[in-house]
Amino acid sequence: MSKKVGVIGLGNIGSSIAMFLAQNGFEVHGYDVRAEANQQLEKDGGKAHSSPAEVAANSEVVISSLPSVKALDDVLAEIKSHIKNKVLIETSTLPLDVKMRAHELVLAAGGQIVDSPLSGTAMQARKGDVVAYASADKGVVDSVQDVLDGFNRKTYDLGEFGTGSKMKIIANLLVAIHNVSTAEAMVLAEKSGLDLNKVIEVVADGAGGSRMLEVRGPMMANGSYGEQGMNVGVFMKDIAIIGDYAREMGVAIPLLNSSVPIYTSALSHGWGMSDTASVYAILADMANLDRTPTKQEQDRK
Repeated sequence: MSKKVGVIGLGNIGSSIAMFLAQNGFEVHGYDVRAEANQQLEKDGGKAHSSPAEVAANSEVVISSLPSVKALDDVLAEIKSHIKNKVLIETSTLPLDVKMRAHELVLAAGGQIVDSPLSGTAMQARKGDVVAYASADKGVVDSVQDVLDGFNRKTYDLGEFGTGSKMKIIANLLVAIHNVSTAEAMVLAEKSGLDLNKVIEVVADGAGGSRMLEVRGPMMANGSYGEQGMNVGVFMKDIAIIGDYAREMGVAIPLLNSSVPIYTSALSHGWGMSDTASVYAILADMANLDRTPTKQEQDRK
């Protein structure tokens, strides 16, 4: 009999999790506040429910993929009476203290919880190319290893609960900086008259290569930021989490701080719902780059 897995939050990441679990033989139950997301779950082979509580009641393992602290608090309030003897895999990118509070609540309700934020864009998630930063009380990750393997490329068992979120903060710090540095280099390359696709090919093969150059470089080269890996509005929330944690730890983050105004400018210029690759458009304008606006840029205006 296939294991019953619930997915609460069917956004860019959650919908991909549910899709791969269904493809890999799990009985998938799910819920999202958006009707179209629930309809897509049904098309992908899962069963949509009318509430998080209903999902938890019908599942042996529950996965949450949520956009905010309030969303997680609301979901936990609904599912706590259905989580006894079950495991919640919490994949959202949220402040560490929020995850620790969730840990206390789930344990008090008789369940177990894995702090397992995911590394990868929505585009990567649709290909199963995400990495799980899993952390939990002893033995809990092992108990749901089959579920984690059902939707990601690799799972790192990082030990003590909360370590996963710390690791995601470090990863996002690098992503935020590398994304802006990629855009900066690409603007300089274009103003120098270089073929941007050739720049990506050559530079990615040497010491200057990065995952952001590989993933977002082509989007910058084509001026197409609509296929969201992570939109600017949501990523600003992640940047705030990094900043707050660094201040708490007493660590200076000058490179991130210098990148924040670029993201803020992208947000204020109407790119909030576009992929973070859109910082390229901001830096191109700052460089007075002589280029024809893409259709997406024209439509935005």
